[in-house]
Amino acid sequence: MAKTNHLGKVKQGKDVITLHVIAYCFTGLLALLCLIPFLMVLAGSFSSEEAITANGFSILPQDFSLEAYKTVFKEPMVVIRAYATTICLTAVGTVIGLLVQTMTAYVLSRKDFEWRNGFSFFFYFTTLFSGGLVPTYILYTQTLNLQDSYLALLLPLIFSVYNLLVMKSYISAIPDSLIDAAKIDGCGEVRTLFQVVLPLIKPALATVGLFIALAYWNDWYNAMLYIKSEERYPLQYFLYQQVNNIESYKKLISSNAVSSAVVSSLSLPTQTLKMALTIVVTGPIILAFPIVQKYFVQGITIGAVKG
Repeated sequence: MAKTNHLGKVKQGKDVITLHVIAYCFTGLLALLCLIPFLMVLAGSFSSEEAITANGFSILPQDFSLEAYKTVFKEPMVVIRAYATTICLTAVGTVIGLLVQTMTAYVLSRKDFEWRNGFSFFFYFTTLFSGGLVPTYILYTQTLNLQDSYLALLLPLIFSVYNLLVMKSYISAIPDSLIDAAKIDGCGEVRTLFQVVLPLIKPALATVGLFIALAYWNDWYNAMLYIKSEERYPLQYFLYQQVNNIESYKKLISSNAVSSAVVSSLSLPTQTLKMALTIVVTGPIILAFPIVQKYFVQGITIGAVKG
């Protein structure tokens, strides 16, 4: 049990300290287990293909080599262009997605909105049933004419019902007296949202913003469906194309369908190249998590326990 010393400070008992030590050790071990695969990928990207083939993967680089990264950046403008596309889509999509979902969640959280139950059911119903791939493809390519357009990468991920529920739960926790006081002071709905509600929901904004940013950063499927021009490829689809090319080269070589001269020209790193591409793609987005970490747990917890 906790005790109080002569200075008035709470002194923790031995059972509490023991529990903390066990919890920290367990959490540290779990974090280490999660970190080891990333360290193996990082080490593999700096190893030679021969060492990986002979000895497998390890936490430390084997026969240090930059050949995989030289292959990735053989045409640096292609990588830079893919980076620019993904960064722009992530930034614009996150801002618009947060704006749309915050406004929608605010409307659905207002008890004086007459049709909020009907709209809430409509959003929830879409999580159970969807139109399917074919109607969606026809909608984007023929009805909206978004084939080979950046909008085909931007629009599908702007809205998520899960993110809406998290945002709605957080806004619902704001006392109605604050919103009523803002209205008494002459604030309209828009001003109330931006000047009263938004400053109070920073944890939810950070949490949902991170979800949206990760969705845009990791998206390759929409690019595969709708994008045909190589200059519009996002970073993840560029990775997808590179990995497919590697597999094609391996099949071509293993089938003995090419001459020895062609085989030597196709002797590119395969496993190490995959590791290098993974580091190139995932590296920058990892830096976003520490920025929103202090809000992330609080936003997830409130979104999980509130109805």
